[in-house]
Amino acid sequence: MSQSRLSLAVEGNGLELPVDGRIGVFAARVGQDLSALPRERVEVIQPLYPDHQAFLRAGYPCSVSEDGQYSVALVCLPRAKAQARDLIARAAACADLVVVDGQKTDGADSMLKACRKRTELLGTISKAHGKLFWFKGGDFSDWRAPDVQEIEAGFLTSAGVFSADGIDPASAALAAALPQKLGRNVADLGAGWGYLSAEVLKRPGVETLFLVEADRIALNCAERNIEDTRAKFHWADVLSWEPRARMDTVVMNPPFHSGRSAEPALGVAFIEAAARMIAPSGQLWMVANRHLPYETTLKARFGQVEEVAGDNRFKILHATRPARTRG
Repeated sequence: MSQSRLSLAVEGNGLELPVDGRIGVFAARVGQDLSALPRERVEVIQPLYPDHQAFLRAGYPCSVSEDGQYSVALVCLPRAKAQARDLIARAAACADLVVVDGQKTDGADSMLKACRKRTELLGTISKAHGKLFWFKGGDFSDWRAPDVQEIEAGFLTSAGVFSADGIDPASAALAAALPQKLGRNVADLGAGWGYLSAEVLKRPGVETLFLVEADRIALNCAERNIEDTRAKFHWADVLSWEPRARMDTVVMNPPFHSGRSAEPALGVAFIEAAARMIAPSGQLWMVANRHLPYETTLKARFGQVEEVAGDNRFKILHATRPARTRG
């Protein structure tokens, strides 16, 4: 197997790790090669969706935010620039040595240049369409993002969460298409910071709304955006979450990126999960990008499927009569 940038840097290219102290790894994705780090010292901080459970299963402690000082902080660059800057600022504030690793498509080149203006870089590695660099010191305090920011309609979001700068147009389209009657028990799968859930709670007859979200930061925002006792917040992977009762309605704007490229399989898995939890008389309402081929899975799992609204960007799909599965 080809060596990762981190392994190359540690094994003879100038990156010297302290012999003791905790190592904080910020925003790691599953697949990030951490093998060059002493496993027993690694803590994964704010792993990206949907990866926190995978890191926990692999035996890594996970946390939403840093706690105290670290000897080393590794920042795995996310695509969102504001979030990337915030992570670097947080890493520089809590660790003596900061290592930054990312793909060019995630802005690694521009981030390297920006960091070089603030501190001396101790080394760089270029490999596999990405960059890794490391430094000590430097003032990055002005890169810190606020814990929350207010957007339209008074909603609070946070840097790096989905649709942090405004209401997602696809979610708005789905909300506009929802009927008045959704039933007593409703689940919002991949609820994000809570816009769609807030719309669901405007419908009469809803007694319990389950917000299921794997991104803890987004769920924190949802908890601040929705002050309604009917809302129940679950930090969980939709694919493994098990509700306490069958749902009358599931609503969702499923993610179709688990990394850098589109993966319709993730949306397909959301549909499978929804079908398992919907009552025989229940319904699924979902929005998807026009080009994503979800209808085949919907027709395999539901007796009736129709496109009820949409435009050249999105389609609103309504499914009823979930099929029974064996086992």
